[in-house]
Amino acid sequence: MSQNEDISARWTRWMNRLYAWRSAFTRPATGFVSQPEPRTIGSLARGRQLMAGNYLFAGSLVEDTENSIWQLQMPDRIFEEELHGFTWLDDLAAVGDPDARKKAQAWLIEWIELYGRGRGPGWIPDLTGRRLIRWINHAIFLLNGQSGDVSADYFASMAQQTIFLSKRWKTTSSGLPRFEALTGLIYAGLALTGMGSYVEPAMKALARECRDQIDEDGGIPTRNPEDLLEVFTLLNWAASALSESGKMAARDHLLAIERIAPTLRALRHCDGGLARFHGGGRGAEGRLDHALATSGIKSAAPEGLSMGFARLHGGRSSLIIDVASPPRGNASFNGHASTLAFELTSGRRPLIVNCGSGDSFGLEWRKAGRATPSHSTLSLDGLSSSRLGDQGLVGGHVRDLLSDTPVDVRVQYLLEDGSQGIVSGHDGYLASHGLTHIRQVDLTTNGRGLSGEDTLAAIEGVDEKLFDKVLDKGDLQGIGFKIRFHLHPDVDAELDMGGTAVSMALKSGEVWVFRHDQKAKLTLEPSVYLEKGRLKPRVTKQVVLSGVALGYATRICWSLSKAKFTPDTVRDLKRESTNT
Repeated sequence: MSQNEDISARWTRWMNRLYAWRSAFTRPATGFVSQPEPRTIGSLARGRQLMAGNYLFAGSLVEDTENSIWQLQMPDRIFEEELHGFTWLDDLAAVGDPDARKKAQAWLIEWIELYGRGRGPGWIPDLTGRRLIRWINHAIFLLNGQSGDVSADYFASMAQQTIFLSKRWKTTSSGLPRFEALTGLIYAGLALTGMGSYVEPAMKALARECRDQIDEDGGIPTRNPEDLLEVFTLLNWAASALSESGKMAARDHLLAIERIAPTLRALRHCDGGLARFHGGGRGAEGRLDHALATSGIKSAAPEGLSMGFARLHGGRSSLIIDVASPPRGNASFNGHASTLAFELTSGRRPLIVNCGSGDSFGLEWRKAGRATPSHSTLSLDGLSSSRLGDQGLVGGHVRDLLSDTPVDVRVQYLLEDGSQGIVSGHDGYLASHGLTHIRQVDLTTNGRGLSGEDTLAAIEGVDEKLFDKVLDKGDLQGIGFKIRFHLHPDVDAELDMGGTAVSMALKSGEVWVFRHDQKAKLTLEPSVYLEKGRLKPRVTKQVVLSGVALGYATRICWSLSKAKFTPDTVRDLKRESTNT
């Protein structure tokens, strides 16, 4: 990062503190215009962790049963900032008992005392918007049994935060952070007495963000499906709050909701979870379906690509594959080298997955999760299809951005009797090795079988010359590659048929069998599943096909199919444990 960017970040933080301090001298709100209804949903498991003194935020776990959340030994600034967003209020409200309510109330009062005058790292527009939404959503939970003085401080602080947002929302990053800031401003303007004048400007600003950040196909620049769900949820909340107050959201706001809904349906696996790409997780259980139902938009998933992803489905199976260039510039701060990676789900059970975002487990896991070997696709030995290069200032933090990404990513749909397929290719290895990766996948109409073919090809004469040069440097030993298929932790896998196949048993009782054309070496190796809300990565396995490219075209064929004795439908009633 350049010195100018560092100076800019310090200046922004200083100005945020100045405006927060000045906002404390404004006339406070005295109450709610109408009784707020909670819209955010928390996790009972995470709420119990908090009650037990286990604080898992931003990839760090702090265990402290003696001190309040504001007296913890903060491992880093990102951890501390996440606390100031107050999303943990959702989790304590999910517990909902008197002890959880007392803890939430005590931590709220302490925050106002410690930071209410603009101190601390919480005075960032997106964090302030996130915090206001939670304070308003859980007002009854927070104010039940409180004294008049506490209530007065609570409303005064919210008025201060609202005015701060009205002055500083423009300084936050475009995308999800700005959507959070503006939704929080609309929420507070509608809910608090004396704050109504901020609603109209915030509505217009939110409409502009919808025009600028949500493309015609309902996608966003980060290509992160979970980010898209968060934006969609915020837009739904804002539209609902406006409607309940007798106002109508701006046309661009409503059109954005209409565009996003079918895109999210295309990114939804048949078990209700999101495809995990570019830093996004599956989303909280049921949240995607709840958001789609709340929107009232019934448009089906579109034909063709959705935010650069293709979806195939048959019977009880769904496959989602990344067939577009990764995000670029500042939008790539969370981007992954996942081009041509896919996920496969059968019924309620994920089978083939990507490792996921390591952001919840620290910087090293974050970096590892972004690399191509953490995805279910082909990678050359020691090289990802996109690389981490430049750094950028995103949300006040220095972030590693993607560079040397595939530029030319082509895709074509294949429709045949009994199957549907995709053939796609990318040039991520062209400049370094003269090779294009081409992947074809075909899913049967009944969802019982998936066939695939991965090819490394030197297509043009100039590509062949570069390939020969790389071969010469390696003493003609060939260019090593691996095709990985990461398995969900609930899949019980073992080598079968004398080591030529892999049997995979799902908890539903289904059995799938992986086979290949034996042109590569088949191994079953350790892997990890990086899942938000867990205390540590989950151990799992990966199927790996290893080989070397010696010629101008190297082709490996493989297949995944249900065992013959596996019925088309199963009664899958087993529930997952909530332990983390």
